[in-house]
Amino acid sequence: MPRRLTRAFFSRSVHEVAPDLIGATLLFDGVGGRIVELEAYDQTDPAAHSFRGPTVRNAVMFGPPGYSYVYRSYGIHWCLNLVCEPKGSASAVLIRAIEPTTGLPTMRRRRGVSDDRLLCSGPGRLCEALRITGADGGLRLDKPPFELFARSGPVEVVDGIRIGITKAVDLPWRYGLKGSKYLSKPFPVTAKSGT
Repeated sequence: MPRRLTRAFFSRSVHEVAPDLIGATLLFDGVGGRIVELEAYDQTDPAAHSFRGPTVRNAVMFGPPGYSYVYRSYGIHWCLNLVCEPKGSASAVLIRAIEPTTGLPTMRRRRGVSDDRLLCSGPGRLCEALRITGADGGLRLDKPPFELFARSGPVEVVDGIRIGITKAVDLPWRYGLKGSKYLSKPFPVTAKSGT
């Protein structure tokens, strides 16, 4: 049985947590799959929502680790973030894509697509497939409806620059599972890899 991730897992640098989440399993109300792509954001990062300090919208990022931060992107798509680092650090990991493995018929119905590669390849698609909304922000990641399990074996992680931002665009804080067909966008061939 895979090991459940506890809040202690997230009480580390977001730059340690992010690559360690590649290959982990994320379920929401029993639906989800293996995390194959994500991005790290910390409070020193001008692209992070926490960069200018706490607001009503980002308050959960400044709280303890192991909670969900959900926001709406461009007024259209919900995006799921996992809060990392000790209280006050305001860092989080944006989940960009998962390989759908559990509850596929439900995800296909919610998304209205039959190609499994399009179910969760992008933060908005992922939230639609898992039915995560702003109402799910501030929930503990170690309690239902969330279930997170550590990866069960070695994976090859690639990194590269983040997508769709205009600040700190050169930081290599996007991580992915090498060779996955479920990524939102391929990594450049020059991306370095590790485990």
